Amino acid sequence: MAADSNSDNPLDQLRLSLMQDVLPVGLAVLERARQGGPGKVVEVFTAGSEDPIADLRQEGEPVARDVRERLDTVSPGLGNPVMPVSVSVDEPAMVEQDRPDDLLPTLRRIEERLEELRRRLPAQQQE
Repeated sequence: MAADSNSDNPLDQLRLSLMQDVLPVGLAVLERARQGGPGKVVEVFTAGSEDPIADLRQEGEPVARDVRERLDTVSPGLGNPVMPVSVSVDEPAMVEQDRPDDLLPTLRRIEERLEELRRRLPAQQQE
């Protein structure tokens, strides 16, 4: 099975396997048979590939994806099964707010540095 399903329902597992494994391979076989007959189908098994089923699955995946999306328009989750997820939210740590008194030294330091930059710039660039 290509996808890992957390579902304990055997029918959901079967449907997932059909949609992700069998459908792409079947569509690739059909397309090969349509294009070149039985010889084109057998070719994938005699071409020396290490995994001809994986090759067929990859070949048929674009069309299978389109079929699954069309099935989803009929009934959401029909083509692309809804996978159960677990969501948790961590409470953010409280950030201590800066007080106005804490900002004054920083603002003074920024102003001092700006003055230093102004002194170092030539007079014509300051205009």
